[in-house]
Amino acid sequence: MRRAVFSVVMVLALVSTIRAQQWPTWRGPSASGISAEEGLPVEWSDTEVIAWKSPLRGLGISSPIVSGNLVFVTSQVGTGDVRPGPRLTQGGDAAAAGERPLGSGAIPEGDSVGFLVTALDRVSGRSVWEYELPAVGALPSVHEKHNLASPSPVADAERVYAWFGTGQIAAVDFAGKQVWTKHLGEEYGAFQINWGHGSSPALHGNTLVLLCYHDRASYLLALDARTGDVRWKVDAPTGVTSYSTPLIVDVDGRPEVIVNSSTGISGHDLDTGARRWFVEENNRFPVPMPLFQDGVIYTSRGYRSSPFWAIRPGGSGDVSASHVNWRVPSGAPYISSLLYYDGLIYMMGDVGVLTVTEASTGARVFQERIGGVYTASPVAGDGKVYLVSENGETIVLAAGRTPRVLARNKLSARQLASPAIAGGRLFIRSDTEVYAIGK
Repeated sequence: MRRAVFSVVMVLALVSTIRAQQWPTWRGPSASGISAEEGLPVEWSDTEVIAWKSPLRGLGISSPIVSGNLVFVTSQVGTGDVRPGPRLTQGGDAAAAGERPLGSGAIPEGDSVGFLVTALDRVSGRSVWEYELPAVGALPSVHEKHNLASPSPVADAERVYAWFGTGQIAAVDFAGKQVWTKHLGEEYGAFQINWGHGSSPALHGNTLVLLCYHDRASYLLALDARTGDVRWKVDAPTGVTSYSTPLIVDVDGRPEVIVNSSTGISGHDLDTGARRWFVEENNRFPVPMPLFQDGVIYTSRGYRSSPFWAIRPGGSGDVSASHVNWRVPSGAPYISSLLYYDGLIYMMGDVGVLTVTEASTGARVFQERIGGVYTASPVAGDGKVYLVSENGETIVLAAGRTPRVLARNKLSARQLASPAIAGGRLFIRSDTEVYAIGK
């Protein structure tokens, strides 16, 4: 009997450990950027505390995800229509600050454009399989700092779902076999948006939600994750745009899809896509993803010195006067999303200014110049906040009300992707490689 009980306890412990080691979406298990794990790394370099480094075929800035014993990452081979654009660094030397084009001049393998899903063994980093999806149709133009492999994949226990900037999406099983594909660009109109599509898919049960707010066709779409069949499609008014990833939250047993768009913040019914509530505010480039903590949505709007908010979900119609806990008119980042950790909101500014505020009021706790240029969203765990700079440096900050840098860790890599945390390691994706940092 004791042996049987011990076996059951060990199995349950193993299952619990496996579940704790998942990072199945861009911002982790709860789409918040937070890990519950302990013993996370503090210091590393190109030669120290690197469990493995795995090269990738092709280029991209999508973030890695972890499901089961696999690390998934997407890339693009071949070159498309790339154009120069504005940089986060204003009035200075952008290249010296670390802002450089994707690949820093490297030419992706192959003459034709294709999209890759690569599965790496989480423990060893070896390549387990690679799935390739040929690009179909005219290729949308993108800013030179990224390409059409910018959306991060999402996974459940059976499949990984990879979306690309042409509108092509593929469901692939954990053996690398295609389950289904769709081409939204061909079905509903070209994926044309000023600097290139950036939104990642969101998954809730067997419902896959895709935010397609583009210049020519603007709509919110839900697919059956098992088959790719359309569950619903809700059109937005012409001209409504977004680069943000939708957030799915549970409000009194009813799931809502939270959207950050050029016209404001809105909540939509997961079963139908119908808009339930909204807060209006125009914004040219809505990029950051909202987060949900203790019944409150925290979100910034994107673009330079963005406003940021605390909003209670639920309600009906315009909830500006009834459901906004607080609003700060400026100070949030252009691209990176907010991080809520132990009652504080962390915001990593575009050019290296860290701002920490009270989650309850939005009041500033401190502001500190850290240095660097930041596109990746911060992540946290084990009392540490990780800030990943484009020039390859990761700042490890002690979480709390007093600014304290624990380490500055430099890799010889360009880093725009947000890290994943699983199994006591950080997984950082550069243009061309994935690093597993830790024991």
